[in-house]
Amino acid sequence: MLTTTGTSVIPVIRRFVHWVADPDVTSVPQVRARVRATLEAWSVPLDAADVLLLAVSELVGNVVRHAGAGRMRVGVASGAGWLRLDVADQGSGLPRLPAPRAEVDPESEGGRGLLIVQLMAAELGGELSVVAHEFGKSVRVRIPAA
Repeated sequence: MLTTTGTSVIPVIRRFVHWVADPDVTSVPQVRARVRATLEAWSVPLDAADVLLLAVSELVGNVVRHAGAGRMRVGVASGAGWLRLDVADQGSGLPRLPAPRAEVDPESEGGRGLLIVQLMAAELGGELSVVAHEFGKSVRVRIPAA
């Protein structure tokens, strides 16, 4: 479920890593490699790691394409039985997610990334959400750690 909220309950976080980068094309593989190394160091199961790696590629790519100027912040957290990926930018526009049963244009080259991430997270019992704040927004993927 894609939700937009100003506040949320934050579980106890046992481990947290974050990076700040300029949103350009070179940042996508760099951030993905850092997230992969973190997940491997934390011994995250392969199915959960695959979802978070797909998500970081899609979300950072979206920041590069749509957010414009400013900095991007990416964080990975683990705690209370959950893994969480946050990708924040300073853009004012909130992403829109098509309804799961909506017709998708097979010729379209965009507009599917968030839907794919949402469906994969939901398959593991997780969720995709958007958190708007005064400095921009964060897109969050939260999935069970085990």
